[in-house]
Amino acid sequence: MTRKSALSQPPATSNEGAQRPGEELDLPRVDAWLQSQLPGLRGTPRVTQYSGGASNWTYRLQYDSHDLILRRPPAGTKAKSAHDMGREFRLQQALRPVFPYVPEMIAYNAEDEYYVMQRLDGIIPRRELGVAMAPERVRALCFRFLDTLIALHEVDYVSAGLTNLAKGAGYVRRQIEGWNERYRNARTWNVPRGTRVMQWLAEHIPATETICITHNDFRFDNVVLDRDDPTRIIGVLDWELATLGDPWMDLGNALAYWVQADDDFLRRSTRRQPTHTPGMLTRAEVVEYYSSKRGIRPESWTFYEVYGLFRLSVIAQQIYYRYHHKQTRNPAFRRFWILVNYLHWRCGRLIAR
Repeated sequence: MTRKSALSQPPATSNEGAQRPGEELDLPRVDAWLQSQLPGLRGTPRVTQYSGGASNWTYRLQYDSHDLILRRPPAGTKAKSAHDMGREFRLQQALRPVFPYVPEMIAYNAEDEYYVMQRLDGIIPRRELGVAMAPERVRALCFRFLDTLIALHEVDYVSAGLTNLAKGAGYVRRQIEGWNERYRNARTWNVPRGTRVMQWLAEHIPATETICITHNDFRFDNVVLDRDDPTRIIGVLDWELATLGDPWMDLGNALAYWVQADDDFLRRSTRRQPTHTPGMLTRAEVVEYYSSKRGIRPESWTFYEVYGLFRLSVIAQQIYYRYHHKQTRNPAFRRFWILVNYLHWRCGRLIAR
């Protein structure tokens, strides 16, 4: 692990700031535990919190001798539910020897339900790329982004000791049934019933499936780029949803967020990644590159494309449901019902095609 003085580190990134009220770490307790885990840890840490994720809370701890990241679940959750820090820690620990893009895991605190890992110093692309690059270099980055996903899908998870990560076989059907149920439970009066889309997905489950390690949130804002060569990826973050799943569903999830420069106005208004940047591949080019590089073709790409969009609609609706029922007052969620309607419209267009 690289050990630098905190004074030599670059300034905080744009989504890194003071700890949010009510989400502060018990720093003396955390520091005492880390001192027992890391020989040579020196100094009093400067603590900042990242604002990006809406699920687990993420903090940076800058010591004189170490630069660390701490991940913990939101207040009021339990580790053995949807925010299993132990699972996330053990998965990355087992995966790192065969997939070097995983950050180095430092230690897991089972009692307080958080883990600490190495901080990767690089560029995390967000709504914009974050660095000026000519179109040909952007294209090179896009290829490397996809190559990284392909490398993950080709990991021998049996040899990596990850067979117990999830059930595996039957993954596609479980996903369709699970997301259908979540949509029904979160539906409000101002979004579609979704019957046509849900029924179509249930009736068009491919006859065959391939099982591999899937990330399930593989996006540009979850990769870290080399500061000296931003076309090179040095890390992949946020393994909370990783499992043994189907690679085409993983790609479908990734492309649900992929907004092109020539998309319609509403879709462009939802963009959260720099996939519109000159040089980026189109969604069709992404599927073609992935298929050609792996030498395989999906039984029906439309199924996975509809699945990715429908899954995204459920995620958006679950967030809107909380706003609709005044469980959150974040004004950013007020119009999510429009996005849900739009995503169902896109699903319908694909099904009709």
